Amino acid sequence: MMETRSPFLDTIFLLRKSGCMTVFSHLHEVSKKEEQEAGDYFEAELEKERLEFLSPEVPCDKDAAVWAAKVLYYSAQLYLIRENTAKDLDKLIPKLKITPDTSSVLSADLSLRFLPQITSLLHTADPHDPLVKILEDILIQFHYSGIGYPLNLEKVNWEKELKDKTYRKLYLERIVEKKAYELAEIPYINHLLMAEFGLYKETFWRELKIITEEN
Repeated sequence: MMETRSPFLDTIFLLRKSGCMTVFSHLHEVSKKEEQEAGDYFEAELEKERLEFLSPEVPCDKDAAVWAAKVLYYSAQLYLIRENTAKDLDKLIPKLKITPDTSSVLSADLSLRFLPQITSLLHTADPHDPLVKILEDILIQFHYSGIGYPLNLEKVNWEKELKDKTYRKLYLERIVEKKAYELAEIPYINHLLMAEFGLYKETFWRELKIITEEN
């Protein structure tokens, strides 16, 4: 799957393999064949990750995975190519009209985990860029991928959000990995983290405060 095929597929393959991204000189429209190949690729990639978090219960949502890959691809290209693109932003980066569940969130995350870096670059270049708002709205909807990026998550019901044990485990692990204090100091999440840390809290995250509702 790693040989040169198209700007879209090359971008996704290279990013996931090495963390690097190629930006091309023109916007390339993603074909249905490319979407199908990308869907098969992400299905295999999620299978590899699923072995790591030991849950056979999370199938790949190919639609969410391909949508997220296109969001990432076009966002990266639009960082440099902006001439006559303002009118096409909603077309290039449409919202995914579903209620996220564990399958769609983890499938989309295969690409969306890289989106905060691009959003930060766009924000630095122009805080009023309408594309920044579009991408931040996506990260709010799929906030597992946005852990570590400043997002307004005040409306999230955390007890309901983290009811799936696999998703909860991964969410807490990423909070620790990113040292996302804003999330870690939410009382409900803080309580979950402390329960996970047990006697080894000082080893995992010495600086994190223990939060109570009274704090």
